[in-house]
This record gives sequence, C-alpha cells and structure tokens, in this order.
Amino acid sequence: MRFHIITIFPDIFDSYLNESILGRAIKEKHVSVKFYNPRDYVKAQNKNNYKPVDDRPYGGGPGMVMRPEPILKAVEKAISTISKISSGPRSGARPAQKFSNRLNKNKIQIINFIPSAEKFTTIEAKKISKKYTDIILICGRYEGIDARVDKILKTKKYSIGDYVLTGGELPAMVLIDCIARQIPGVLGKYESLEEERVSSSEVYTRPEILKYNNKNYRVPKVLLSGNHAEVEKWKKTH
Repeated sequence: MRFHIITIFPDIFDSYLNESILGRAIKEKHVSVKFYNPRDYVKAQNKNNYKPVDDRPYGGGPGMVMRPEPILKAVEKAISTISKISSGPRSGARPAQKFSNRLNKNKIQIINFIPSAEKFTTIEAKKISKKYTDIILICGRYEGIDARVDKILKTKKYSIGDYVLTGGELPAMVLIDCIARQIPGVLGKYESLEEERVSSSEVYTRPEILKYNNKNYRVPKVLLSGNHAEVEKWKKTH
C-alpha cells in the first residue's frame, strides 16, 4: 500500500511515521509514504520566497480558503509518480481531464476530509486495503479547500469525528494507521487485529496483585483460572 500526502506541513508526520509499528512497516516496505507540497507549485510573491496557497473566499466570510490550482498540481504529480511506479519510467504527467481513467487503471483513491462527511470506520479501512494500491490524502487547512477540487477529482470524503481540527494532517495519520493495520505483515500476525479476535476494554498484566495507596488491586480470578471457555465468556461482557 502506498500513501501519497498532499500537505503544506509535511514535517508534522515525521515523528508518528518513524516510530513503532508504522515505522517498522515503512522500513520493511509493507507500506510507503510520499509527500507533495502544494507550495512547490506556486511562484514566489516576494523576496522572502513566500508562496501563498490560500486566498479570501468569494461571497465573504472569515478566514482564508486553499486555492485549487496548487492542490490539483500536487495531486497530478502524485498520480504521475504512481503511473511511473505501475507502468515504468515512460509514464509521465497527463492532462487533468483524464484523472478518472488513470484512477481506475491504477487503483487509486483520493480522499479529502470534511467534518460533516461519512465517518471513517474499520470497515472502510478493510475495503480500502483490499480495493486500492495507492491512497492520495488531501490535507486541507484554513477554512477548507476550494470546492472545485472535489468536483474535479471526485474525491471520497471522510470525517474522523464530530469536531473541527486545524488541518487534515491528523485525520490523514488516523487513516494511514488504521488502513496500514489491515496490510499483511504490518502487525506480524492476523490475530493481532483487535477487531478479529474476542477482546475486552479491560486488560491486565503482571503483577497479579498491584499495591497502590495501601490498597490491593487484583487481576480477576477468571483470567488466572486457565479455563479458556470462561475467559472468552468474561471478555465478551467486559
């Protein structure tokens, strides 16, 4: 699985992607992550090399809106990269109007994040991991992205909860984490997927008796019994 991130703040991802399970998955090439910065497709406006990717919204309103051209160019670059990986070095950039054909051919899904959209779930993660080889995640900022981007790219829209975040980078990390877990080899064993085994919100480990503030906190006896049937029954109710 290859993830392609459209963001003006790629460094935000460094710590999360370089550690623990995801870091190992990337190192072992079960998944890969590439970044495309919309600012790279904007001409500098002054001597300080400032490259604006936002502008005031038509119709008025607070804040700024991300302009469509830089994002479309960044996505086009991602698709060009995917084409080269899939078809060899001769595959280059093609006109934007052929987005749909290229998406279907290369099993690409483009995702945008909107608080009011469909909630992202593990079920969705499973579908994506089986259907697509490349996921392009657009990380909006400010008051959002020019709506024409969604219309041109026919993006799939997701929300990760009933709240508003500063940008799409955190939702992108959530999707990468959840989808990557479904990729064979990432977790080591299929049984490691919590959703594929009988689990519980209550889990315990050593010591058997925890002493804290002059009180003893014990592990439930059933978990020490060795009776697997009773243990599984307990997990279903806790």
